[in-house]
Amino acid sequence: MAGQIQSRPGALTESADPVVIVVDDDFQVQRGLSLLLRSAGFKAVCYGSAPEFLKAVLPDTLRCLITDVRLPQIDGLELQAELARRGVRIPIIFITGHGDIPMSVQAMKAGAIDFLPKPFREQELLDAIHTALALDRAWRKSDAGHVENRVRYEALTKREREVMELVTRGLMNKQVAGELGLSEITVKLHRSRLMRKMGVRTLADLVRTSEALRSMKPPATMD
Repeated sequence: MAGQIQSRPGALTESADPVVIVVDDDFQVQRGLSLLLRSAGFKAVCYGSAPEFLKAVLPDTLRCLITDVRLPQIDGLELQAELARRGVRIPIIFITGHGDIPMSVQAMKAGAIDFLPKPFREQELLDAIHTALALDRAWRKSDAGHVENRVRYEALTKREREVMELVTRGLMNKQVAGELGLSEITVKLHRSRLMRKMGVRTLADLVRTSEALRSMKPPATMD
């Protein structure tokens, strides 16, 4: 049984409620988890295989993934690796009736939230879900800060960006002036304006913001 996320191709859906995605080839497991999740106030979306899930459009809301280790075609650990390869960031909880210690170690080292052997207590799973959603919330808050920094940076003039680049490389105002063929007082004015536009008060804050901007990557999709 495949859960359907209504969205045009390539777009992200929006929802106010957290979504828990289940990937398991056992219909009874899907049904049981769906009932549990909905009773706990979550939206549940189910897929019967990893390839089916990988073709889906992820909901643009708080989310996490519950998957069995043993799956047809692509198993849970391979799915975890494929998501990482694609740059798709989603907290993962593994459940399995056939897991062993090496599997759990591999999953946790790769960033899994938990590795629950069946049968597990419902509260154990719900606790893991709350932990996963809290992590996703923290990621999203961090991403929002990066987006704001990018918007602020795009509002800078070409000259302000040039000054920012040189200043954050450690050049003094006099050196920046020499590099750009400007007077030192003009550099100081550009520096003051760009720091105000970037919402920072100190050079250290500007350097950290600059490094964060350099490390930013375009948002990943499931395609």
